[in-house]
Amino acid sequence: MNSICIFLGSNTGNDPLYMQAARETGLELAKRNITCVYGGSSTGMMNELADSALGAGGKVIGVTVQALKDKEQFHKGLSELHVTPTMHERKKMMIELSDGFIALPGGIGTYEEFFEVYTLKQLGFHSKPCGLLNVNNFYNPLELMMSTAEGEGFLKTPYAESVSVSGSVPELFDLLLDTLDTPAKLSR
Repeated sequence: MNSICIFLGSNTGNDPLYMQAARETGLELAKRNITCVYGGSSTGMMNELADSALGAGGKVIGVTVQALKDKEQFHKGLSELHVTPTMHERKKMMIELSDGFIALPGGIGTYEEFFEVYTLKQLGFHSKPCGLLNVNNFYNPLELMMSTAEGEGFLKTPYAESVSVSGSVPELFDLLLDTLDTPAKLSR
């Protein structure tokens, strides 16, 4: 696995565990020599992710849209920053640059990005691994919702077969790598 796209909050969240998870994720990416692809922001959990990966010698690619770049502060130390004209093109580029996806806690933007890659996987547009870092049981309500949708016949492929979930950063990386049938498994 060469790169993982991380979806996460641009805020810090109310519990220090969220910032710790962002830091641990960045360190794990660098440790495994996996490039981090994310939204490029220098705020909240997004900044913590980038700082920790870069500080440990990792590569970090930011992808944003011009409208956000014009009004927000973006991380100055990124390995690369790509600027697209629209949110649709931004997500398309993030998907193209990534071999897998992880959602950490975040808000509506995090959910929207995660659900787009999960939907594309369900529809067969890609087979890249998707995971949720369930810090502080943050994603328990989502898992209940997906289990309900599955039980009511609204999901063709069982949720547990499509999305790896763990509260542990190293375990989630192992789960994602185990879904691959490539030599990338050697990057553990």
